[in-house]
Amino acid sequence: MQRTFSLNETAEILSVNKETLRRWDNAGKLKSIRNPINNYREYRQDDLVIFENAKLHFNTIADRYESPKKLYKSIELFAGAGGLALGLEKAGIEHALLNEIDKYAVQTLRKNRPHWNVVEGDISKIDFTPYHNKIDLLTGGFPCQAFSYAGKRLGFEDTRGTLFFEFARALKETNAPVFLIENVKGLLSHDNGKTLQTMIEVLTQELDYHVFEPRVLKAIYYRVPQKRERLILVGIKKEYKDKINYMYPKPYQKIYTLKDALKKSDLYATDVPTSYGQSYPKRKKEILEMIKPGGYWRDLPIELQKEYMQKSFYLGGGKTGMARRISWDEPSLTLTCSPAQKQTERCHPDETRPFQIREYARIQTFPDDWEFEGSPSHQYKQIGNAVPVNLAEEIGHTLVKLLNDIKISEEA
Repeated sequence: MQRTFSLNETAEILSVNKETLRRWDNAGKLKSIRNPINNYREYRQDDLVIFENAKLHFNTIADRYESPKKLYKSIELFAGAGGLALGLEKAGIEHALLNEIDKYAVQTLRKNRPHWNVVEGDISKIDFTPYHNKIDLLTGGFPCQAFSYAGKRLGFEDTRGTLFFEFARALKETNAPVFLIENVKGLLSHDNGKTLQTMIEVLTQELDYHVFEPRVLKAIYYRVPQKRERLILVGIKKEYKDKINYMYPKPYQKIYTLKDALKKSDLYATDVPTSYGQSYPKRKKEILEMIKPGGYWRDLPIELQKEYMQKSFYLGGGKTGMARRISWDEPSLTLTCSPAQKQTERCHPDETRPFQIREYARIQTFPDDWEFEGSPSHQYKQIGNAVPVNLAEEIGHTLVKLLNDIKISEEA
């Protein structure tokens, strides 16, 4: 499948603005194609390579991952069901401690990795000073919370009461040379950007870290058959910033699809095992039966559109995830915490049902032997909240390279 790029991605690749691309499209200089699902402009990879300044850097077999030059240890906060932790483990990083407050996610971590030091409970009750100068990496993805500004410049102490404060406290107490924050893309615009700005100011001005430019990584470019996006922030102690640079993982040229996830492929050696799955209510199933793979609510007759969408029918926006049946030949839309959740359907291509638990896990690139604890709804929630394992592994390899570079600089 030939790689395509969105309007924003193409503008970045060619170092032009979006209006220039639209003019080129109208003039025939660089023609776009229309995405059949949302009608957005996209550009074929083969059409971009004619431009000398096209920055099409793909991960290939020639890109050899570095092995850790020593045993690197991490602490992971807000560990969830282990998507990030498992990916980092695959890259060669050992976990000294993992913290998680959800008891079912804790059971999942302990079930699959009995040797991991999993600490259950409120992060604010954990003392990280025993790990001072004893770990190499601190990671975590905390829910973003707005800060109370009250007209003042916010510092570390002013963020107290937020989960970011607890992450920053752990960083201060451990003095880890490298940190990784992963979060939702919405953190970029949260509170008009003030939330992220405050975090970066605390990390740089008070905790003495250098923060590399944040980047949103699209999981589909990193061996994940799902259109999930995660915001990534990586930082290092300022003493290294003039010697060390960090490079985000290169995208892969191949885009994996739902078929790659659920059928035998180079992602998985067998078809997906059968497992428990939720079902749709009777009327929703009757309506979804009418939608073909790759289609969504606009493919229904107009009266059914109005019935199904209700007030949303009269609002703006494409709402392309509603009453959506995924095609075998496309990546899944971002999974939610509940597969039958109203207005965020991800219907199976052939059967009119939500994805089953093991299907959910495969779309998030968990291995088939990774077991989830708790009720089915708790399992769906854990999987839906996770960082895709393959994306985490790709990030992990870049962190190993970063840690190796720090080790070399210290030995020089």
